[in-house]
Amino acid sequence: MSLRSTTVVRFEALPNPRGGQVPFAHGALAQALAALDDQRDVARPLRQAARTLHDAGWLAAARFADTLLVASPLALAAPVAVEPPPGMPARPLHAPEEPEGAEIRPLFREALQALSAALERRNLREQACSPALYAQQHALVTALAEHVPGITLAYEDVALQRRPLAPATLHPQPAQRFGQVRARYEEALLHALKSRLGNGSRAANALALAAFDEMDACMAELSSADPYDFWRLAAACGRTLRRGVASWGDEEVRRLYARCNLLIGEHARGLRFAPQTLVRSTLALLWRDYALFGAAAEDTADAELLHDHGLTVEWHVAGTQASEALWEAGSEQAVALAARVAPTRELGALVVNGNAYEDFLQTADASMVALGTHSRTLAFRGEGAIAEPAEALVAAEAAYRIGAAAWALGLGHVGQLADALGLAWRRTAHAATLASPAARGAPSITPPGAEAIEYASEALRAMLHKVAAGVAQPDATPAVRALAAAITVSAVQGVAH
Repeated sequence: MSLRSTTVVRFEALPNPRGGQVPFAHGALAQALAALDDQRDVARPLRQAARTLHDAGWLAAARFADTLLVASPLALAAPVAVEPPPGMPARPLHAPEEPEGAEIRPLFREALQALSAALERRNLREQACSPALYAQQHALVTALAEHVPGITLAYEDVALQRRPLAPATLHPQPAQRFGQVRARYEEALLHALKSRLGNGSRAANALALAAFDEMDACMAELSSADPYDFWRLAAACGRTLRRGVASWGDEEVRRLYARCNLLIGEHARGLRFAPQTLVRSTLALLWRDYALFGAAAEDTADAELLHDHGLTVEWHVAGTQASEALWEAGSEQAVALAARVAPTRELGALVVNGNAYEDFLQTADASMVALGTHSRTLAFRGEGAIAEPAEALVAAEAAYRIGAAAWALGLGHVGQLADALGLAWRRTAHAATLASPAARGAPSITPPGAEAIEYASEALRAMLHKVAAGVAQPDATPAVRALAAAITVSAVQGVAH
């Protein structure tokens, strides 16, 4: 990863000077903040902000605004501190305890300000993956849980919102291997849980690192050649979390390895797919730092694994906190300059930089040519036909280029569908590779199918035509859901066969 800061204060992401903005939503949040201070209706502007952000495809921010909307009645009902008259003490000598529910008002205000600040940074990946933003939202949900039974929020629900999930497989192993591996894993886990990474003595740290290395080795022994084998994903996530202990702590590391210990037992009893909740949380944690800070050359293997699961990263090299501060200052100047000299285009609720918009259209046009060619070739071969691995990989990269450009510009709906299409093509490429004579004996993957890919490609083409015409992007949810269903069904059929 490109950022290795050891300071307490850490940038969670860089601002995106060429990104789009949603001025109506930003104004609505400002109205909500003013209404909170004046004890007026907060729900109406929050509802407008949530709807506008959803229309723009800023789904993580829209979800945050929805959480604020649900919490707004409690925040308004909370007691407000009143300044005492001049010459009177601040509070009575025997003042009662602070009224119940008083803590939600400052939580609400801080969360509202945090969301407003995030919109100014125009970074959609930050809105989805920022632990600081998630902590603000989670604190609100925790306070709400006392009044709204059943309300919960998990990090992966925000980070991977509406993204299709490729099922992660658990391939059969000899029973003797399971017994040996689990005994080693449990012993190593016990050593790891006894010592905290980065907190103990040098000897304790060495023992903990050796224990984690042993558990990684156990995962490697349980994994197969399937690109969607869960143990490959878990091992990559574990290594990434361990590198970030200085910044995020080791709680997530311990939780991941403990959950994997339970999964080994389920795997031994014949479980063929890892639980979706575990797959989603593991994938979200693996993606988090790469989404926020970008990836460097040494992270290529993890970036490829994320591509296999429908997620992309930015490539950049950033060295120190000071260099990040310089970059941020420069980006602020770039934003100010762009606002003065660059034309803007309105795409419904989204306002984009005119130059960035033209660059996006050029990228999308070239990539759609490649996507159209390969999807038509696959359709001509007929349903169930095997694609050429190289062609499918080219198509996947073309889809991911559109997705990355869309996220950078602020076109969240386009980015969501493009990434889902990249996932479908990536699975198609792996299916073709594993079906080749050279991969005899390797596990097989069933691709989502030519019809599903063709439908998604046409839906993406229609969305891009609207964007090129200066029209708001439509909601991509129906097309993404159809593609997700095809990916899930094909994966289950592949294992059944």
